Amino acid sequence: MPGLPPLPLLLLLGAARAGALEIQRRFPSPTPTNNFALDGAAGTVYLAAVNRLYQLSSANLSLEAEATVGPVPDSPLCHAPQLPQASCEHPRRLTDNYNKILQLDPGQGLVVACGSIYQGLCQLRRRGNISALAVRFPPAAPPAEPVTVFPSMLNVAANHPNASTVGLVLPPATGTGGSRLLVGATYTGYGSAFFPRNRSLEDHRFENTPEIAIRSLDARGNLAKLFTFDLNPSDDNILKIKQGAKEQYKLGFVSAFLHPAAPPRGAQPYAYLALNSEARAGDKDSQARSLLARICLPRGAGGDAKKLTESYIQLGLQCAGGAGRGDLYSRLVSVFPVREQLFAVFERPQGAPGARNAPAALCVFRFADVQAAIRAARTACFVEPAPDVVAVLDSVVQGTGPSCENKRNIQLQLEQLDCGAAHLQHPLSILQPLSASPVFRAPGLTAVAVASANNYTAVFLGTATGRLIKISLNESMQVVSRRVLTVAYGEPVHHIMQFDPVDPGFLYLMTSHQVARVKVAACEVHSTCGDCVGAADAYCGWCTLETRCTLQQDCANSSQPHFWTSASEGPGRCPAMTVLPSEIDVRRDYTGMILQISGSLPSLSGMEMACDYGNDVRTVARVPGPAYDHQIAYCNLLPRAQFPSFPAGQDHVTVEMSVRVKGRNIVSANFTIYDCSRIGQVYPHTACTSCLSTQWPCFWCTQQHTCVSNQSQCEGSPDPTNPQDCPQILPSPLAPVPTGGSQDILVPLTSATFVHGTSLECSFGLEESFEAVWVNDSLVRCNQVVLHTTQKSQVFPLSLKLKGPPDRFLDSPNPMTVEVYNCAVGSPDCSQCLGREDLGHLCVWSDGCRPRGPLPPLPGTCPAPEIRSIEPLSGPLDGGTLLTIRGRNLGRRLSDVAHGVWIGSVACEPLADRYTVSEEIVCATGPAPGAFSDVVTVNASKEGRSREHFSYVLPVVHSLEPALGPKAGGTRITIHGSDLHVGSVLQVLVNDTDLCTDLMRTATSITCTVPRGTLPAPVPVCVRFESRGCVRGNLTFWYMQNPVITAIRPGRSPVSGGRTITVAGERFHMVQNVSMAVHHIGREPTFCKVLNSTLITCPSPGALSNASAPVDFFINGRAYTDEAAEELLDPAEAQRGSRFRLDYLPNPQFSTAKREKWIKHHPGEPLTLVIHKEQDSLGLESHEYHIKIGQVSCDIQIVSDRVIHCSVNESLGTAEGQLPITNNQEAHTPQQQLPADPFSRPLPSTALFVFCTKSRRAERYWQKTLLQMEEMESQIREEIRKGFAELQTDMTDLTKELNRSQGIPFLEYKHFVTRTFFPKCSSLYEERYVLPSQTLNSQGSSPPQETHPLLGEWNIPEHCRPSMEEGISLFSSLLNNKHFLIIFVHALEQQKDFAVRDRCSLASLLTIALHGKLEYYTSIMKELLVDLIDASAAKNPKLMLRRTESVVEKMLTNWMSICMYGCLRETVGEPFFLLLCAIKQQINKGSIDAITGKARYTLNEEWLLRENIEAKPRVSQGRGTGPLGVSVLSWAVLASSLDQASPAGVTRPDDDDEWFASSTQSYVLRDLDDTSVVEDGRKKLNTLAHYKIPEGASLAMSLTDKKDNTLGLGRVPILPTLQVLPTDELVEPKKSHRQSHRKKVLPEIYLTRLLSTKGTLQKFLDDLFKAILSIREDRPPLAVKYFFDFLEEQAEKRGISDPDTLHIWKTNSLPLRFWVNILKNPQFVFDIEKTDHIDACLSVIAQAFIDACSISDLQLGKDSPTNKLLYAKEIPEYRKIVQRYYKQIQDMTPLSEQEMNAHLAEESRKYQNEFNTNVAMAEIYKYAKRYRPQIMAALEANPTARRTQLQHKFEQVVALMENNIYECYSEA
Repeated sequence: MPGLPPLPLLLLLGAARAGALEIQRRFPSPTPTNNFALDGAAGTVYLAAVNRLYQLSSANLSLEAEATVGPVPDSPLCHAPQLPQASCEHPRRLTDNYNKILQLDPGQGLVVACGSIYQGLCQLRRRGNISALAVRFPPAAPPAEPVTVFPSMLNVAANHPNASTVGLVLPPATGTGGSRLLVGATYTGYGSAFFPRNRSLEDHRFENTPEIAIRSLDARGNLAKLFTFDLNPSDDNILKIKQGAKEQYKLGFVSAFLHPAAPPRGAQPYAYLALNSEARAGDKDSQARSLLARICLPRGAGGDAKKLTESYIQLGLQCAGGAGRGDLYSRLVSVFPVREQLFAVFERPQGAPGARNAPAALCVFRFADVQAAIRAARTACFVEPAPDVVAVLDSVVQGTGPSCENKRNIQLQLEQLDCGAAHLQHPLSILQPLSASPVFRAPGLTAVAVASANNYTAVFLGTATGRLIKISLNESMQVVSRRVLTVAYGEPVHHIMQFDPVDPGFLYLMTSHQVARVKVAACEVHSTCGDCVGAADAYCGWCTLETRCTLQQDCANSSQPHFWTSASEGPGRCPAMTVLPSEIDVRRDYTGMILQISGSLPSLSGMEMACDYGNDVRTVARVPGPAYDHQIAYCNLLPRAQFPSFPAGQDHVTVEMSVRVKGRNIVSANFTIYDCSRIGQVYPHTACTSCLSTQWPCFWCTQQHTCVSNQSQCEGSPDPTNPQDCPQILPSPLAPVPTGGSQDILVPLTSATFVHGTSLECSFGLEESFEAVWVNDSLVRCNQVVLHTTQKSQVFPLSLKLKGPPDRFLDSPNPMTVEVYNCAVGSPDCSQCLGREDLGHLCVWSDGCRPRGPLPPLPGTCPAPEIRSIEPLSGPLDGGTLLTIRGRNLGRRLSDVAHGVWIGSVACEPLADRYTVSEEIVCATGPAPGAFSDVVTVNASKEGRSREHFSYVLPVVHSLEPALGPKAGGTRITIHGSDLHVGSVLQVLVNDTDLCTDLMRTATSITCTVPRGTLPAPVPVCVRFESRGCVRGNLTFWYMQNPVITAIRPGRSPVSGGRTITVAGERFHMVQNVSMAVHHIGREPTFCKVLNSTLITCPSPGALSNASAPVDFFINGRAYTDEAAEELLDPAEAQRGSRFRLDYLPNPQFSTAKREKWIKHHPGEPLTLVIHKEQDSLGLESHEYHIKIGQVSCDIQIVSDRVIHCSVNESLGTAEGQLPITNNQEAHTPQQQLPADPFSRPLPSTALFVFCTKSRRAERYWQKTLLQMEEMESQIREEIRKGFAELQTDMTDLTKELNRSQGIPFLEYKHFVTRTFFPKCSSLYEERYVLPSQTLNSQGSSPPQETHPLLGEWNIPEHCRPSMEEGISLFSSLLNNKHFLIIFVHALEQQKDFAVRDRCSLASLLTIALHGKLEYYTSIMKELLVDLIDASAAKNPKLMLRRTESVVEKMLTNWMSICMYGCLRETVGEPFFLLLCAIKQQINKGSIDAITGKARYTLNEEWLLRENIEAKPRVSQGRGTGPLGVSVLSWAVLASSLDQASPAGVTRPDDDDEWFASSTQSYVLRDLDDTSVVEDGRKKLNTLAHYKIPEGASLAMSLTDKKDNTLGLGRVPILPTLQVLPTDELVEPKKSHRQSHRKKVLPEIYLTRLLSTKGTLQKFLDDLFKAILSIREDRPPLAVKYFFDFLEEQAEKRGISDPDTLHIWKTNSLPLRFWVNILKNPQFVFDIEKTDHIDACLSVIAQAFIDACSISDLQLGKDSPTNKLLYAKEIPEYRKIVQRYYKQIQDMTPLSEQEMNAHLAEESRKYQNEFNTNVAMAEIYKYAKRYRPQIMAALEANPTARRTQLQHKFEQVVALMENNIYECYSEA
């Protein structure tokens, strides 16, 4: 949408809140952040990140300027290039610049920025424009007086990303020049963990970069002094630890600060350094020590100049609780000085330093204690020696000596006690640490900032998980409140946080990728004074006259008392009010009201005030005089006409009244308006009692029968004054009466003297009343009362009322009632009828239930009990089952059946509260001795039996699934067993006490939801029937750590929802169901899908508006909470906060290019749509679009930011009509209901339709094209199905045959090695080393194979042998010397004429020569590889190992071949050989051009036969050694007709085919003979069709006898009989010439045959790739693990962290170096011949394998080569397999050198004596002889070689060999 701000800005505008904190602004950094500095006066924030410097406005963090400061070519072993005399032999690599110091020098208008590059070089940039340099140093152009620059002036900061540096600009001393820079930097020189791991001893750090230094920063003075630490010509202003003590004192700096920040006039602040002396590596007892060092600043010009070490003194800081060493926090993380206190965060390191979420604590120290300790220490060193108090740091170069000295007769001045002196020992270290107890503990604390506010101390703590904790401490340093805000989840908060110097209400903090401005309190979330003050937030208070919770500065007049109430004053100081009178009679007049106002309020005297009654009703209020804590105000009562109406059923109404000051209601109170006359209406049956017992002052008038507020209104006397004196009915029990019966009822009264003689009526709540007659002054009789009911029983209330309207009743607080019963209703059987006697109902059973009258009951019995149903039908043996029996005549009362219910011989105890007369008995079954089944009997004078049986069974529990789940609960488990449906009450107990909920059960299973667990641990699960004992079965459920969600992406959704959101995390394998909901603006939650243990996909819920909203996930029905947050939050806060958010943006808008409403389209013609999309910020991917025209999908071709192209390849319908175009976001299948349904909308605001019109020509064209397409599609489908079916059957048979006969023709190991090592490299062996093709001799058998020279004897004449063997032996010992061999290889490789072929040959010969010592060979290879990596890393590391151009690269190839041979033979060999057989069979299945070799079926486009040869299969039989079936195509030429019967490894010799037409007659068939057809001047090859060979003919392949050229007895059959049963599927129908001709028109149409072949071979290819890229548990690839770990170690040493580079190295060393070589050359592994056609197919497969191992995206289109396109769709899946394989290798247990050497020794032993190493040595010697002078020169130049006299040993070899070798070899 136009005018919409970009998304990052939208995110910045939406402030995040968390109770008492609020993020106001953020600035994200694309690179990791390092430092920031605040310029309060200019309103600027300077941010330093890796390679970037930013200048931001402090108000909204908007970017004002930026500078790029990296990466640059650099080396830690080289001086900075700014040094004029600098030169360096070491390679400079592109290095990131990590900022180390960012300090502001306002006095000089500078920003000091020091980075990690160029040995820690500093730049002085311009304040107000960070992109500009203020001072160029060193000067670029030579000034008039050249500036001499020394390394120490450049080496300021630490030069390693992980080494600490702190800086502090010191103000210029009075009368001196410019500022100074205090720097503390971790030592990174030789011997430290930061020094490069190589053999270099060049250390530029020790001399030039002391640990602590004060450097000149006078940019306006002499530049020759800039960054120097000269105080005077003789002293250095530094502290440097001696080289030998560096290991013991490894200093890590935390912070540098001045204190006090505003010293008294004439005093100087001290400079403090907070640092850690890190633990020594390898020393378990060694711990980090936290130190605070103090340095006195240089005095003014007249003062005594001191060097840094004179005043330097350090003391330890210890933060420890009372729980011993386990409660000691030894490592300082962050400090913050505030007034007289130093707040410090410490951590307890967990294993690796800097571990996330290490235990941490906050401690507080007093600067007064620091001062006292320093003065006491100097006194103990010089005045009263105490060696256990203080020591001299003798490890410092500039120190004075080893120990303290007693300076006799010396009186130290305060100046000397505080700052030392030149004649006193220095520097000093106080031995006893300053201790403090933690005031707050939390895991992962990283930063602290502190402010004092309103008698509270507000402490802000950053965490390693990106949260900001705010705690308020009272004066006793106790935590009174805590709030948490997530700033950037997962990004640690930097240890420096600062308050805005101009507005302390804002705090600046930095996480790893952003800086944030946080409001210290969001007070407005509290709406009442009680909430505001009760929150105990140091910053928040109640602004009384504005009635809101604010910061103090945000409240008007808050500096004056009582205008603003702070949290420290407590909720009791909130304004409160009392109204007098508080109760008002509605019928009285009042002059006004008195208001008593208390609490913290300013004086209201003289202010404009009113009393507000709501609904805009106000009256005037006034305050008579000034007062504060207790004020009196007067207010007019609201007019009677505006009194609120009384609620129904109520005699009073409550009114809220507020005091309104300056338009705001500041305090309120309630008063009550009452009306006594309403009491009689509200309580008609207790009018008198209620009137006299109400809380209002009311009176009862008996004569008027009314309640009044003024007694004078009563006429007559006397009247009752107490509720007990009221006339009222005394209830007396009455026997039930039958319906319609007439009776007199006596009603007793009490206190009736007030109403005696009054005319009364008896009322029963009916229209009819009955006459009441006074019997005496306390008794009334109701005459001839007749009541009717149609119910079984009905109760009528009896009241006495005064005659005449309105209804006025005598009081009856406890109503008197009459029960009327009807025998004919509700008693359908005898037992129910007679059972009513217990209720007082006099009924008798006689053809129904009738009233019996006053006569005595007739003796009679009821029929036997009739049991209609029992439930349940089974129960456990322990009993306790609640058995429900339903029927008729089940007893008149409980006592009838109390002991009469039995199951067989087991009693069932009826429950009194569950018994229903006659109809239902519920009884508890007793325990049974064993399992049985019997009827249920009920005995109530007669016995009734159930038709159904009740069974006692023993339930059994077998198993439980799933056996584990998250401890948050919600996992739905299923318990399997038998007879689990028994009984009435079932419980499943987890951990013996917690109930499993939502039970569902069948006979064999119970399903329920497990409750929450407390700890990750196994817990028992038991099934309990009838609340008796547990049926165990050893069921255990494991509570595991909860699933963790780490990220969701994308973070944006259209407002309609439906976008697929990918949720990443851990432990999702335990998730059974998950849903996603959006707070506030979200519609219905959506249900998600678990893909694997780390990924979930969810359709985004729809939203009500465009906004950013928090997202909640519900896992297994439980709300997901972050456990890390729960550790810091109370449960209410944990529930409220969600760390994930979704930004809802407007739905995307689409239109056509010209925004037309109609698009015309002729059916049958192709349709391409170009759809324009309005620009949005959703960032939708191409796969997220789905376009439909009507119901037809439009295939998307192109997707860009603005345009979508799609085309339709099927008919849109022939009838004219309108088809709407819709665009869906493809999230789920369209059949699903909302909200999971993707959003589907017509494209533009005006509907767009495709208008289909008829056209005859188009219709015919369409029908024709459709026919062709259907024919083609049918043909392809048929070919694929047929080919796959054939191949599957054939390959299955082949597999069985191979498994049966062990028939894979593997080469022996020695032949595998020679073929792999010497394919075409060695010029000497090229002709002889490759095994010759297998040929047949005249007898038809194979000749003996020619032996490879390395496998045979060393053929030299005997007279030469002794001296040559001695020479070779001596040369062998030289090659086994590592120094000689490495010098030898390097010397040869430096020769220009030592070609790649020679390098490969030498590497392979060395591999053979050292084959018996593979561990030594491996060490040589690693050393050479290190040199190769060094050379590659300096240029482009990604190109390493890409080719084989050096000796070591070929050595690596050979090493991989040796180590992977076992895997190749045992795992990969079979699927590879099956693939080869499948390729050969697939090629031979179709037509093959006899001249070009092109085939109908192939994988390679170059070998595709692009025409349709109609060949009819012939089924042939054969003659020879045994039956063999083959189907031969009729157009097959004779040379290839029987090739299909040849095994994979057999090559056909010179032979002829012979056709046996009958038992006596045969014909020799040749490719060319006199009968061959000549066409266009060329002779065609003969085919089976040419000879008219019929189906079922007998063919044989026989050799021609060369001695006599006849065709008789000299012919020898060499192949078995060919025999195949005819099948209908093999016979294709004949095609017309026209059809055949038409198929030749478009050769490209046959490209689909590539797909046919590919589809048929796919299974075999997948099996092969899976075999290559899988790890067998019984044979893990140890060599691969060892080598990959070696590569990762080398990358780490060189700082190469790019995962792509490592992936490329691994790929180049194993898949491309070894597996691709094997895939292209199967003849290296098997004893087979590789044809050119198979080679071409293997090239396509190898290319697919190469693409699968690559990480670069394939940019493919219609012009891309088919060998890449063919497997393009499978490549992404193969890539996942490759990455999974690499990950599995990485996750394997690392191998030690000993384990690997043992493995290599085993490989050497396995194949010992396979090769003649003397031959290899002799060949290596020839290279040594050829380059003898160069080798000698290299040996002479190497000091180690000279020391061990290797050159003399080499000369001895030459002397022994020289005179013999050529002579002997020529003779041999």
